[in-house]
Amino acid sequence: MLAAMAASALLPARAVAFKPKARLVVVGGGFAGATLARFVKRLSPETSVVLIEARDHYVSCPMSNLVIAGQRSLASQTFDYQGLEAAGVDVVRDMAIDVDATKQRVRLHGGAIMDYDRLVLAPGVMLNFEQLSGFSEQAAQKMPHAWQAGSQTILLRRQIEAMPDDGLVVISVPAAPYRCPPGPYERASLMASYFKQNKPRAQVLILDSNERFSKQALFQQGWKRLYGDSIRWQSASNDGRVIRVEPDAMRLHTDFATYTPDVANVIPPQQAGLIAHRAGVADASGWCPVNGLSFESRLQRNIHVIGDAAIAAPMPKSAFAANAQAKVCAIALVRLFRGLSPESTVLANTCYSFLEPESAISISGAYLTQDDQFSSIAAAAGASPLAPPAGLQAQEALHAADWFRAITQETFG
Repeated sequence: MLAAMAASALLPARAVAFKPKARLVVVGGGFAGATLARFVKRLSPETSVVLIEARDHYVSCPMSNLVIAGQRSLASQTFDYQGLEAAGVDVVRDMAIDVDATKQRVRLHGGAIMDYDRLVLAPGVMLNFEQLSGFSEQAAQKMPHAWQAGSQTILLRRQIEAMPDDGLVVISVPAAPYRCPPGPYERASLMASYFKQNKPRAQVLILDSNERFSKQALFQQGWKRLYGDSIRWQSASNDGRVIRVEPDAMRLHTDFATYTPDVANVIPPQQAGLIAHRAGVADASGWCPVNGLSFESRLQRNIHVIGDAAIAAPMPKSAFAANAQAKVCAIALVRLFRGLSPESTVLANTCYSFLEPESAISISGAYLTQDDQFSSIAAAAGASPLAPPAGLQAQEALHAADWFRAITQETFG
């Protein structure tokens, strides 16, 4: 929020007095798209802002691991778009299926055509089921990914509730990049917390396609202190990469081993949402390269990409980062509508992870957009201490809950 306040100074008073009548179309109503639509309308009330979103409600992934652990309801994760409509955003409930970047038009599933002066794509991620042998969207009904909150979240929760008291859960983590880098490890923590109270002989095994992970030292220290040996982690070099699954037999294969757990939480590889590919803004990596100042696509003019779909490293793919990018992009769009150039600013990210329902850790960073690139500000980076004073991790859990209330109120109203 501080970064957005600083960025608002990039709108000089003489420009604010000018009221353009531009047409902005936003695709995707998550933390990135909904925030951007609201902020552009706030900064430039005369701009026509249309948000295209197929769902009537948005179900939040942040905090959803607490749902899996039985500590929150799915209803507490669910938000509607009435607040955006009240703010003057025209919410169109349909699915964007194609973009004509030359004619500057978006085609909707229902047949409507939406013209735009500028288009913002905030499609989130697409799960690449086919990149893992044996896995599919249908297979996810037996080996849930729960990486898109909703019915999959409840399915995984019911599976761990029904598993034997001495059962095993395997979490398969894809190679980075993927949405929410610390998410699988927070999930393991909260599953172990549930087992500690309800199934004390149960175990969690993390099979990881990566060599290291976000907040690794903090997680592993917390696991040892809270759960002993009930959480095990295998890196890619320690045969942790799952290469094939058999959903009907509940088997997962690595290069050298086969596992038959009671519950398999298989998180597939990911890339930018499908509409980004249809619009021609995704490159060979599957993600979307963007201009560091305005988040305009490097591949298509007048199309901007924010949130998980964008290549904004070293910023992580998190809700906090998506919200910050949306605010900075909103400032850039209003400047562009008023004949001004985007300017360098600073973005921030803080990521909270729960070790148990009443205990959390965090990591923070700040990022400068300069020379059209993103770079970390080393002096602004920080993380929870490995030797925390008494009560600090409990305070961080309260901070995480406060952050979630604030960001959802700001985004959805």
